[in-house]
Amino acid sequence: MGQGGEPRRAQPYDAELGVAVARAQEGDEVAFAVAYRIVQPGLLGYLRGIVGDEAEDVASDAWLEIARDLGRFRGDGAGFRGWTATIARHRALDHLRRLRVRPRGTTIEQDALDLPGRHSTHDEALETLSTEYALELVAGLPRDQAEAVLLRVVVGLDGPAAARVLGKRPGAVRTSAHRGLKRLARQLGVTGVTDGEARTLGESG
Repeated sequence: MGQGGEPRRAQPYDAELGVAVARAQEGDEVAFAVAYRIVQPGLLGYLRGIVGDEAEDVASDAWLEIARDLGRFRGDGAGFRGWTATIARHRALDHLRRLRVRPRGTTIEQDALDLPGRHSTHDEALETLSTEYALELVAGLPRDQAEAVLLRVVVGLDGPAAARVLGKRPGAVRTSAHRGLKRLARQLGVTGVTDGEARTLGESG
């Protein structure tokens, strides 16, 4: 259960991840590698949306901190995803401060947006977020919307967990994710995206 008694949004490998993290905290290096394998793809996708081509370097810095502080973590697999996302976000913001730039948006070429839309449902649009093109689209969103979408869809956090990473109220994160997904749906040529469908990514409250 998430905070406030809400059902936690489980991911397919959360049980395996929880076991791996517990074993890694006991010094099992193979288990740590398993946890890395499960978490890294979503974490890297999230960072690409914030720092672009520097994502690999920022992720490496984040994992050094994760490994160093692993003994302090308390929680299950889903909690570990939220904890690692928080660390990765801090490292990304540090990186951007060093560069003295704001999180960059990606300029989307108009001819790409003019391609015929192949997707007919909201869920199919969300599935494309694993592609490089879709990550570029997400990076072009306002930052609050981009981070909300990345945490919810790419990292797989539930609403309260994403809110904790961002230091915001769950309702604000849900609104940002909803607005970002509607904008992405328009860009991807998706039809029939409704408020009700967008709420599949958010919890009430």
